[in-house]
Formats: sequence, structure tokens, C-alpha cells
Amino acid sequence: MQHTIQALENARQTHWVSQDVTHIPAGLSRVEKGGIDYAQVQPITLDRAMLQEKRILTDLDSDLYTESYHLLRTQILQRFRENNWNSLAVTSPGMGEGKTLTAINLAISMSREIAYSVLLVDANLRHPMLLGQLGVPVRRGLGDYLSDDLPIEDFLFRSSLFGDLVILPGGQPLNNSAEMLNSPKMEQLVRNMKLCSDNFIIIFDLPPVLPTSDALTFSPQVDAALIVIEDGVTPRQDLECAVERLGGTNIVGTVLNKVRTKV
Repeated sequence: MQHTIQALENARQTHWVSQDVTHIPAGLSRVEKGGIDYAQVQPITLDRAMLQEKRILTDLDSDLYTESYHLLRTQILQRFRENNWNSLAVTSPGMGEGKTLTAINLAISMSREIAYSVLLVDANLRHPMLLGQLGVPVRRGLGDYLSDDLPIEDFLFRSSLFGDLVILPGGQPLNNSAEMLNSPKMEQLVRNMKLCSDNFIIIFDLPPVLPTSDALTFSPQVDAALIVIEDGVTPRQDLECAVERLGGTNIVGTVLNKVRTKV
């Protein structure tokens, strides 16, 4: 599977949207024994105009950019249904290739499927990027959960702009990120994340594969991985090396990002 994500060409109308979230998606309302209580998710206010400037999906426009993510979503969900999977890692060979934006928009697109709810996790604990993309001030997240004795529900938030999507930010940067991603507490958290209803997808925004061992350490805990590469920048040998390092991980495909010409 190779898929092209094209840049947004036109800015959209600028305005603020305040949040008044009282609805908890049906797919997130059932708590299994030892699972996560998604009814405690905090609502958050986001700046729609800023999100649009960053090319984050905020509405249901039918432009080519939005449709590219919907097509990618459909292809991945087909593979997930065929294999009974529910967890996906989004990574890249190197830095700056657009994996975090891809993870966010893919999660938003999946959450708009009526049958699905999505949990998006910033697992790039060495350099958390997700909050910056969303324009959210630094707040506690996964790194703090792994370091402290606090319930995971304290760190979750959602926005009505994003459908049935819950977000777990990365929180404080961790120098020992690889060890924390491979810790028993993280393994237990992943198991708890999966104790939700059927048709529930977990997307992890992982660090790049080649600079650190983080992605390699964590990849056995997910069902599959999606690799993001940058058009005209990512060397073929880097992609081949990233796939080789991921070893037995199921690779659902690659996203060709930042395309400079029409494909």
C-alpha cells in the first residue's frame, strides 16, 4: 500500500470554536475490568483556524487532502478487519518526515467512521510532538503517567472537532524513553487500552525508527505499523533499513508525504 498525502492549497474560514462536551461515544463508554474509564475524559478547547493552518482535519470538506486521508483510513481498516487488529504504530525512518501530522489526521479520519472510536497516543516520549501540532500548551501525559502513581484518566482529553477521538499526550520528555516504553507499566497500560469495546482503534505516534531504539522496543506491542516517508527526501536505503529493523512487525504500508508534484 502506497498512498500520497497532498498539501492543503487554500486556507479556510478563520474562527474559534468553544467546546461543551458532554457526549461520550458509545464505543468508549463500556469499561472492562482493569480497563480505562473513558467517561472521565476532559473536554478541551482548540483553535480551529490554527489547526487548519497546520493542515489538521477539522471538518468534513471533500477536498483532495481530506479524501486522501479517508482513502488511507479505508485501506487500513480493511486490513484491520481482515486480521482482527486494533492497534497501529505510525513511524518514519528519520525525523521531520511528517509522521505526527499523519497520525493525527488518520486518527481524526478513523474517528469519523460511525462504527469506530479512536485513542491517539503520543508515544514519542523523548520528543513529544502532538501537543505542539494541536496548539495545546504543555500538559501532563504518558511520560508523567509512567513516572508517577496517577490514574491514566487524568491525562486524557478530547475535542468535539475530532469526532469520537480521545487523545493521550506525551507529557514530560523522558531521557530513558526506550526503557519506559518497554516497562511492565507500559505493557499493562497497552493491555488496558485494548479492554474497550469492539471497533476501537489505538494509534501510537512513535519516534522515528533509525535515530533511537524506541520504535523497535515498542513495536512488538502493536498489531501493525504504518511508515511515513518524505517525497524526494527519504533515501530508499533508510526506508529499507527501517523495515528491516521493525522485523516481525506487520507493515500495512507507506505514506508518501509532502509530495511536491501531482501524482
